[in-house]
Order: sequence, then C-alpha cells, then structure tokens
Amino acid sequence: MKTPFVRTLVVLTLLAFMSTSTFAGGGYFSLGYGHVAKQTSGAVTAVAEDAFAGASNPGKLTAAGNQFEVGVELFNPHRKVRRTGSGTPFDFSSNSRNSFFLIPEFAYSHQLNDEVAVGITAYANGGLNSEYAKTTGIPGTNANPASCGTKPGNFLLGCDEAGFDLAQLIIAPTIAWKIAPGHSIGVSPLFAVQAFESFGLNSLSLLSKYPTKFTDNGHDFAFGAGVRVGWYGEINSWLSLGAAYSSKVYMQEFDDYKGLFAEGSFDIPANYSVGAAIRPNDSWIVALDIQRIEFSEVKALGNRVLNSLVPGGPPIGSASGSAFGWTRNQTNYRLGLTYFASPRLTLRAGYAYGKRPNSNGIDSTTFSLLTPNPIHQVSAGLSWETENGDELHVGFEHFFKETLTGPSALFPGARESITPYVNALHVAWTWHL
Repeated sequence: MKTPFVRTLVVLTLLAFMSTSTFAGGGYFSLGYGHVAKQTSGAVTAVAEDAFAGASNPGKLTAAGNQFEVGVELFNPHRKVRRTGSGTPFDFSSNSRNSFFLIPEFAYSHQLNDEVAVGITAYANGGLNSEYAKTTGIPGTNANPASCGTKPGNFLLGCDEAGFDLAQLIIAPTIAWKIAPGHSIGVSPLFAVQAFESFGLNSLSLLSKYPTKFTDNGHDFAFGAGVRVGWYGEINSWLSLGAAYSSKVYMQEFDDYKGLFAEGSFDIPANYSVGAAIRPNDSWIVALDIQRIEFSEVKALGNRVLNSLVPGGPPIGSASGSAFGWTRNQTNYRLGLTYFASPRLTLRAGYAYGKRPNSNGIDSTTFSLLTPNPIHQVSAGLSWETENGDELHVGFEHFFKETLTGPSALFPGARESITPYVNALHVAWTWHL
C-alpha cells in the first residue's frame, strides 16, 4: 500500500471483517445482511424491518425508525477438490483447511423528521477463500522449480498450500426521502476496501505479465467506490414493492497482485434487484425477490480460464488474461416467510436459488476449484423482543452440497471436481432508540 499508516489502519479494520467462502444464489456475494436477510435467504428488497437498507435498498430507510443493530455470523464452509485421469501423481483429493470464520456487521438508522432518514451500514463480501494443503508428497514434482526448488507439487502444480483469501468491506452511509405518501427513495455511497492474498500458485506465475506480482506476497489492499440507489413503496395495506440498483464498485489496482487479476484490479460487480412483500393478514409476510449480478462485466471474474493457457495467449494480468470463467451474469430467486407468532416472538424462514455464473467446461472448471458455488440454500430463525423493547435475533443457514465436475485445463483428459457445502449461525442484537 501507499503508506505504512494507511496499510496498518486497513489491516486492523479488515481483521474484524474477514469474510468467507462463496455463497448460494449470489456468487461470492452474501445472500443478505442483517438478521431479516439472514433468516429469509435475502428476500428483503421490499421488507423494511431493520436498519440494513444501505446493503439492500436505501429507499427502505424511512420505514426503519431509530435503531442500531450489531450482528456476527459463524460461517462454516466445507470444500473438497478432486482430480482423476491425469495418469500422474497429481490425481488426488484435498479438503480446504479454513473452515470457521466470524463475520461481524452493523447498521444504524435515525429518523431526522417525518420525511427524511439517515443511517450507516457496514457489511462484508467474501469469496475466493480456500486453502488446499495436500501435495503429491513426491519431491521435485512442482512445475516451477525456480520458485519452489525440489518441493512436492500441490493440486495446482505449485508448492506448499494452494489457495486464495479475499475480503471486501463496504461502508454505506445512507439518506432516504419520502417523495409521496408511502413512497421513498434513497441513496448510499459505497466505500469499499479489499484485502487479498494468493499462495501456492507458483506454476501459473510463469504465465503472468508480472510473475513476481502473482502469488505468495502476503495480504495486499485496494480501495474503491460506487453507489446504490433504491425505491420503496407501500402500495396498500397488504403490498409493498421495492427496487434497487448498485453500480460497479471501481477498485484500485493491487500493487502486489497486479500480475494475477486482469488489468490488476478486482471490481465489485454491478447488481440490481426487485422485490415484493405480501401481507395476507397481520401475522404473515411473504417476500419474493429477484436479483441480477453482472459478474461477466468484471474482467477478473468473466475472462475465460484458457485465455492465457493456450500457446501465444495473452499473459495473466493483462486485460484479456485468464480469469475464473464466470461468463454468465447470475439471476437469483429468493422466497422469505415471516410469521409474527406473538407480540414478542417472530419466526422466519427462506429459500434461495441461483444458477452458477460458471460452467463445467474446460474454460472454467480448474479455476473454479478455488471459488466453489453452492446453488441452493435454506434459512430459518427467530427474533425475541425483550421487556425493554430491544431484540435478540438467531438464525441458521444451510447451503446444500453440490458437485461441479469438468475437464481439467492443466491435464488433458483428466477430470476435476469441487464439492462445497456450508452451515452458518447468525446472532444479532437490536437496540431500538
């Protein structure tokens, strides 16, 4: 980074917000932020119950009142990679070692008057987090002896552990206005910081535009900015609608990993959503959301794996260099149910589905071993109001086991697979001010 002071400040902040593996129905985006989203699988574009409007739909903030919420998620991802058919010592399986993470978040909302509300949200995205320690066990089997010496080769032909570590922290100050009875608009500037590290990718560094800026350089940091806007409308007593759009968050280039990402940077994709919340009676809310994420518009995600692997191809780190092969923009579908069981107890559940942004072809599978994507998720949880009006929230999420299998880009004729699944426990507390 540019100065030791800025680097230290960023490290301390991101240590608290380090994120985890990829998410069902959202690529590497979380399904949602705040207790309502966690318990209803992210179906919150038209549901205004908490202060996390800046992370979903800024227009909802006028309906949040005065509150402050702090939450933490215990995230437990499981990932296993496997290769067969190469006819080499690299036919083996390996489990990722990093399997427990704590992810904090907070949000604050304040009603300035009958027309205007302000707030702030802090939340994190994670993904590309994997740590495969197993090697061939045979000295001299790595593909880059100049870097690795005679060490055994890892799953990706480098040495020692192979994997990535990415964290994205976003701070979203928010302001919302009532523009007509029951209708509000809002805006949230998005200020982002990323921390990234790769390790054990020594074999691929030989194909990089900047081979020394590719792997095993510790954590590097980058800043960026974007904006989210939204509308929230209470159409009548039983129907609310919402819509939100988030621009691409444009990030700085990484100094120490500019040889890994296309053009040296890792922008956060633009995304947009629409939602409806139906209240058939005073006890129930049925929420439906559709979200679209433009992964393919970010070169560090959308460029194909084979771009730099074919003879004469552009180097990794260039504008057209190899990336993860997320060539499809992702559409996510979410259903959330809320049941007000008593004046103090609220129960919630949800389901989310999103087709993978990557295929199981040779142009995607190998790099996807580092970025697994479950596609089905369910959630459930409850909120309990204390005697003084504050609330305790507890939610559980399960991302179902899925296996992606396809041809290897490193070994012609071989097959590779990744099998991820995730359990997560979310606990939060809301102070009503």
